[in-house]
Amino acid sequence: MGTGTWESYHAITTLLYRYAECIDAADFDAIGELFARGMITNEGFPGEIAGADAVAKLYRTTNHVHPDGTLRTRHLTTNVIVDIDEEASSATTRSAFVVFQATPDLPLQPIVAGRYHDRFSRTDGEWAFAQRHIILEQLGDVREHLHPGLVAQLPTDTRDA
Repeated sequence: MGTGTWESYHAITTLLYRYAECIDAADFDAIGELFARGMITNEGFPGEIAGADAVAKLYRTTNHVHPDGTLRTRHLTTNVIVDIDEEASSATTRSAFVVFQATPDLPLQPIVAGRYHDRFSRTDGEWAFAQRHIILEQLGDVREHLHPGLVAQLPTDTRDA
């Protein structure tokens, strides 16, 4: 793996940032399309969610959409490390993320932080997510972000981090 071309680097990092843009806008169908040929896995949770419809359903059923039609969040993806294998049409990234949220009942604050380990593949010249592995490291007050009852299912070691 290496640095790859500027075009590949730009396409891959655009996918990272497009994900954050779509989730803040609660555009779950667009998030699903980002994973049309890929899957999402989560550290500490068994299985995978694969394909556009399943990924869109995951986000639709786990996130709380507010009256303005958004999640009232700001997802920031930082410290991005990109490794590209142009010959194999594959790439990986490692990055950190933090999610901020503010609602009428919750002052602006970070609510989730962790890491993404992503794999990408290129088909017919187009880069796409192959896998996003989400690692939750710090969890704050997510009662305004997630559907009721979901918080109790989160790993207890991240709640006190």
